Amino acid sequence: MINGIINVNKGAGFTSFDVVARLRHIFGQKKIGHTGTLDPEATGVLPVCLGNATRVCELLMDETKTYEALMRPGTVTDTQDIWGQILEQNEVTAGFEMIRDVLLSFVGDYEQLPPMYSAKKVAGKKLYELARKGVEVERKPSRVKIFSIADIQMRGDGDVSFSVTCSKGTYIRTLCHDAGVKLGCGACMTALKRTRVGCFELKDALTLEQIEAVELPLLKEHIKTVDVLFEDYPKVMVKTENEKALLNGNPLPLSMTDLSGIGDKTRVRVYDHAGDFKAIYIYLEDEGVFKPHKMFL
Repeated sequence: MINGIINVNKGAGFTSFDVVARLRHIFGQKKIGHTGTLDPEATGVLPVCLGNATRVCELLMDETKTYEALMRPGTVTDTQDIWGQILEQNEVTAGFEMIRDVLLSFVGDYEQLPPMYSAKKVAGKKLYELARKGVEVERKPSRVKIFSIADIQMRGDGDVSFSVTCSKGTYIRTLCHDAGVKLGCGACMTALKRTRVGCFELKDALTLEQIEAVELPLLKEHIKTVDVLFEDYPKVMVKTENEKALLNGNPLPLSMTDLSGIGDKTRVRVYDHAGDFKAIYIYLEDEGVFKPHKMFL
């Protein structure tokens, strides 16, 4: 079984589950999971976890993300993007400076109401399933964070392009919709490309076609080990004679490692004597031991 994370450049028309299904066929293994849903018409970075790396799917979902988006002022749809049913077509009187200022006003903490056409669950049911039946339910706003909005430009066709870096759970089409409300003419999203998820960038991503064209031994060069997610954690090497304790998931006294002078509750990435990543441990100063947090055996 292959373990690690492959950076996929998802094409338009594919769901995240479609990508997982194709990769299961390519790698010949079932234990594969994606790291957060991208809408079918959205493209770009979709890290996919293989084998024991599926244990970090949730961690990758929590990572900061960057997108490039297109917004069309004046058009309102039921899905908040151009692929839904058009509800309104309004005159756009706002100029570029007003549109720019409205977009920038969302930088910071932001209470965002999840759209009905989304995979978010309310009372155990996915919102998009209810929306397709014509049912609209009350939703609670979620607090998200917009770290930056940049490269705002007005295009010749009237669409506005911009890049946005945001926290997990942010819907860019809802950001476009909410900007349209502030502008007074409505707006919807017309394109979305994800360019970064944590340390995974679009420039390093492979399309499904590229992945299928590469022989498996060479493809392994594009699979990142799980520890790339924890590079800011101190690295701990366990002495050879103590590896059995590590492999059994036992606590590790400080004396069993090559580390010293570490602070209380510090998370560390733990390797065996051969340099293979095995686990994340937490140091408990009052006990003088590292205790397992997540194992990757």
